[in-house]
Amino acid sequence: MAGRINDDDVKAVRDAVPIDSVVSEYLQLRNAGGGNLKGLCPFHDEKSPSFQVSPGKGLFHCFGCQEGGDTIAFVMKIDHLSFSETVERLAAKAGITLRYEEGGYNPSHQRGERIRLIEAHQAAADFYVRALESPEAEIGRKFLAERGFDQDAATHFRVGYSPAGWDHLTRYLRGKGFSDKELITSGLSQDGRRGPIDRFRGRLMWPISDTAGEIVGFGARKLRDDDNGPKYLNTPETPVYKKSQVLYGIDLAKKDIAKASRAVVVEGYTDVMACHLAGVTTAIATCGTAFGNDHIKILRRLLMDNGSARVIFTFDGDSAGQKAALRAFEDDQKFAAETYIAIAPDNMDPCDLRLAKGDDAVRDLVEPRTPLFEFALRQIVGRYDLETPAGRAAALDEAAAVVAKIKTSSVQREVAVQLAGFVGILDQEFVVHRVAQLARWARDKGGDGRGDPRGGRGPGGPQDRRGGTPQQSAPAPAAPSGPALNLRSPAHRTERELLKLALQKPALVSPAFDAYGADEFTAPPYAAVRQCIAEAGGAERGLGDNREYLVAVMDAAPNNTVRSLVTELAVEVFMGRTIDETYAGMQLVHVRLRAVDRRINEVQGSLARLGSNVAPDDLAAAQNEVWVLQQYAQSLRAKGADAL
Repeated sequence: MAGRINDDDVKAVRDAVPIDSVVSEYLQLRNAGGGNLKGLCPFHDEKSPSFQVSPGKGLFHCFGCQEGGDTIAFVMKIDHLSFSETVERLAAKAGITLRYEEGGYNPSHQRGERIRLIEAHQAAADFYVRALESPEAEIGRKFLAERGFDQDAATHFRVGYSPAGWDHLTRYLRGKGFSDKELITSGLSQDGRRGPIDRFRGRLMWPISDTAGEIVGFGARKLRDDDNGPKYLNTPETPVYKKSQVLYGIDLAKKDIAKASRAVVVEGYTDVMACHLAGVTTAIATCGTAFGNDHIKILRRLLMDNGSARVIFTFDGDSAGQKAALRAFEDDQKFAAETYIAIAPDNMDPCDLRLAKGDDAVRDLVEPRTPLFEFALRQIVGRYDLETPAGRAAALDEAAAVVAKIKTSSVQREVAVQLAGFVGILDQEFVVHRVAQLARWARDKGGDGRGDPRGGRGPGGPQDRRGGTPQQSAPAPAAPSGPALNLRSPAHRTERELLKLALQKPALVSPAFDAYGADEFTAPPYAAVRQCIAEAGGAERGLGDNREYLVAVMDAAPNNTVRSLVTELAVEVFMGRTIDETYAGMQLVHVRLRAVDRRINEVQGSLARLGSNVAPDDLAAAQNEVWVLQQYAQSLRAKGADAL
């Protein structure tokens, strides 16, 4: 059995890898104020960024779906890894050697499946790169040279070659300690008559990486006429490779996509290479499948869907390219970015265009030209004879049905007006009415609703989900189970602020906070967080290593609901402008004063109910308690935090 990772090593890994650098591998982060960063949540669809990262605390929290935690929790969630797999991956990134307790640990046999498969792909990529230098790979080097790619280009994109024999790679990876089961599961090998054989043989190889830059698969191009396989052969679906969830070149392009708020979608591996070498470093491509929903999600997290974002598709002008454009238009509304299509002269792809006309022509090609909706509608309208009334009517019927799928009414109307011009119908309002009618019919049949299709919620403060007004019409995700919090209640607001101070700035409230009981917090979820802080050693523990303290508080949480609230409070901005000892003292006093007033009311109410039935000694004790509490309350009101 694999040994347990040493606790000190886990802490070292958690401290060594900044959470913002890890999260930035998957989405674009921007300043959210208060030392926090924000972005579009990778765990649910949303229009406005409600996902926040606190680099100083090493935590993330999404105010939309309530996911939260530290760096380890983020990687576990987004890459579906176990705890040990995640720590091992982050340790490798940080250069930390892990120690294992309980003995008998053998990394080559007991590491997690995903890590093993990633390591197999990395070893395979190195093998293929070296094989490209062999005499047998001359045909591959010639293929690249004929398309304008020299050795430096091949090295930059890690292009390689798979030898033509049956099991060259399989034997190599076996020698590296990988089992036959791992090789089959990875898709690098396949079952043969006498055991595993190489899946890719005699082909040019492109490694396909995920957003984090880890190689998860390969694209293989046929080179010889006697190869009876398809022109391009990709890795099959595996635990680490899902073709609908990968984009070739995303590891190289993601930073520039985020920086420029622009992405260029091309159709092949060589097109990505040509674009990048020509200076269009935001180019990416799908891997043997149509551009779809999961690809959109990847790009949206990088683009942040701001108003200046652009997505440019470079589909061929042939029938297949036109169909691809229409499919992309169906998904167009899932972007807040503006979408365009670029078609090169003579229907050349970027690789051919670079060969024929140079880098400048490629850069010029991807400058936004034709809006995608315009291209898609013109393709539909172009199939009809617009010189006849019947042709115009038929074109309108087909195109209007497409425009009716646009959910945003203002955009739908604008496109409908332009459709009237494409078809040649002078009465624009007739076309607008027709489109709206089709949209109503679709809704009545249950096809489409009125809400914003992009989903998500407003910018993620607690008011958005606990008593506040929703910022858009899309249905909100279900709230976590447990009592609702009413932030219109002054008591709840103050208790929330005090807990935020205890988690984020414990020095401002310690040691006074640690004398507060959980019963001083009127909201059960807040009382639960207070109990977690106590079990973690109190706010005083946060005076040392704040990250270790927050991890201890999360570990003390009895369930995911409370744990989520801890991360939420640990990253949420404060309500006040100046967060100092005076502000902290006010929160401490208000929470304590309300608790004292509640106790006074409880005792007096109990005495009133009992009336003359109370024993003299009990009456005297109760009256004395009320007097002491009243004096304490008066002191709190007069002296503030000095009376605590």
